[in-house]
Amino acid sequence: MMPEPTFRELDDLVLHLKGLVLVRGLREGRGADEHELHQYDAEIDRLRGRLADSALRHAQGLEAAADAA
Repeated sequence: MMPEPTFRELDDLVLHLKGLVLVRGLREGRGADEHELHQYDAEIDRLRGRLADSALRHAQGLEAAADAA
C-alpha cells in the first residue's frame, strides 16, 4: 500500500490539473489540432485519477488517525 499523501502533495496535484485544463483551453482557442488536444485530455484524465486516489488515501489516513485518538 502506498503511503498517505500530504496536503501539500494534494495541493500540487490540484495546481497541476488546473494548469493543464487552462493550457488545453488556450491551445484549443488557438487552433491546436485534435491529436494535441487528445494528448491534453489523456493527461488530464490520468491526473484526475491520480488525484482521486491520493485524496482517498489521505481521507483514509485521517479517518484512521481519528479512530486511534
